[in-house]
Amino acid sequence: MRILVVNDDGIYSPGILALAQVANEFGEVRIVAPDVERSSMGHAVTHSRPLSYRRTPILGFEAFRVDGTPADCVAVGFSIWEKADVVLSGINFGVNLGNSMWHSGTLAGAKQAALMGSRGIALSAPTTRDGPDFERLKPHIAHVLKTVLPDPELNLVNVNLPDDPQGVMWTRQSVRHYDGKVVPSKDPMGRQHYWFTVFPVEETEEGTDRWAMDRHYVSMTPLRLDLTDHQALASVQARTGKLL
Repeated sequence: MRILVVNDDGIYSPGILALAQVANEFGEVRIVAPDVERSSMGHAVTHSRPLSYRRTPILGFEAFRVDGTPADCVAVGFSIWEKADVVLSGINFGVNLGNSMWHSGTLAGAKQAALMGSRGIALSAPTTRDGPDFERLKPHIAHVLKTVLPDPELNLVNVNLPDDPQGVMWTRQSVRHYDGKVVPSKDPMGRQHYWFTVFPVEETEEGTDRWAMDRHYVSMTPLRLDLTDHQALASVQARTGKLL
């Protein structure tokens, strides 16, 4: 099995090395990652200039750094390697739960794999003062891969690992509303700038990714590329017909 490992934290992140080391138990691993951190890039792709890449060996792994986004890295990686069987994206510094899936660069790497006819698994862990304990998480990552990789129906999965996993749970995306705030401030030179921040205004529902993580379970959420609201589509077609 060919396994391409990407991330959005950059080629030198300890998270991508930990993921590659675990993935090495399951197949042939190659790393292609951004040259610098590209967090919260969403599914941005570079179309206005050419991309360059440089060979950057990492502790025995064939690795390349790309001056582009996580989605770019998958596309470049597939070009270098003539496609891979699965893309593992992460391990991200910070969870990607609920609404954060929309802007996650980590998840975008996995989505790009699915868009290009492969499979994608995104993996994230909470940010703590000392950073995630990747050595402690490695057995749980291996368990996730043993569960997901053999199942060809799982084309896109979002995985979040708590600091001290007590088990694994299949979950759905937590979709709750947030109270968005723009907080004005000034930099040391007296220039105006703004912080964007949000506060949750609803409780977390049982069975969601957030609910699982709050209870120290590894959350595994199967996703799909089709964003169509099929229930709403069927409803409007029944009321108005397919043609207007």
